[in-house]
Amino acid sequence: MDLQAYLDRIGHAGPVRPDLATLRAVHRAHLQAIPYDSLDVQLGRPLTIDPAAAYDKIVERRRGGWCYEMNGLMGWALGEIGFSVTRMAGAAMRAERGDSTIGNHLVLRVDLPGEPAPWIADVGFGDGILDPFPLAAGDLVAEGHRFRLEAMDQGWWRFHNHEFGGAKSFDFTLPPADPAVLSERCAWLQSAPDSPFVMNVICQRWRGGEILQLLGRTYRQIRPGVRDERIIASADELVAVLKDDFTLDVPQAADLWPRIVARHEEVMAETAAKAAADA
Repeated sequence: MDLQAYLDRIGHAGPVRPDLATLRAVHRAHLQAIPYDSLDVQLGRPLTIDPAAAYDKIVERRRGGWCYEMNGLMGWALGEIGFSVTRMAGAAMRAERGDSTIGNHLVLRVDLPGEPAPWIADVGFGDGILDPFPLAAGDLVAEGHRFRLEAMDQGWWRFHNHEFGGAKSFDFTLPPADPAVLSERCAWLQSAPDSPFVMNVICQRWRGGEILQLLGRTYRQIRPGVRDERIIASADELVAVLKDDFTLDVPQAADLWPRIVARHEEVMAETAAKAAADA
């Protein structure tokens, strides 16, 4: 694992040292350069929580990754730079689904000398915040997009995503994660029929000040207070969008098209049935 190769991959050309300026620069560069990419789940390619595997995929093969890979890789790099990094077990959508979600997200705690509170670094939430943030309740803003950190009971914290977020929130506590819990949830997310990653293709990224989301056939471009949406028309268009807008050169994604269309029609039918029931 070559730190300079990682820095080249994210386009960071300046010096690095274990300080707040470097943390901010690396975090922002990572999210602007590397997309959130869960395609391997749909393609049946096993994923792990091993940072070395993430390095091979993201740096050597120039793919993106999901939370265990994105935060696993950046956490390794920050450690090589000299930061004190703690891997924490996050819980995406715990507000809606309860404690069964614990470990379905990886979050990084970074302790900086001279700073009164730890900083939270997270490049693995897909469309989450562009910058690291201090562990302090309050509003957060990045490129005009609004987020919020909330202190909760029993040592829990809740990160609230922007108004058009693919997931509304994730929770976390500060102790180090149990690797076994992360591994179990990583395996579940790749195999359970009701896992969102098994049901849908999900890709997201920051591009300048806008956020891009691909959920099945639905493609969204998000700017502060505005969400534009269109439906992908064909397998060829899907492959082109992945390559041109998400920097993902994965022609095998065309093989997923029949499944993507079927899932889209299923969701549309469920939405129509709910609307009829509520009328």
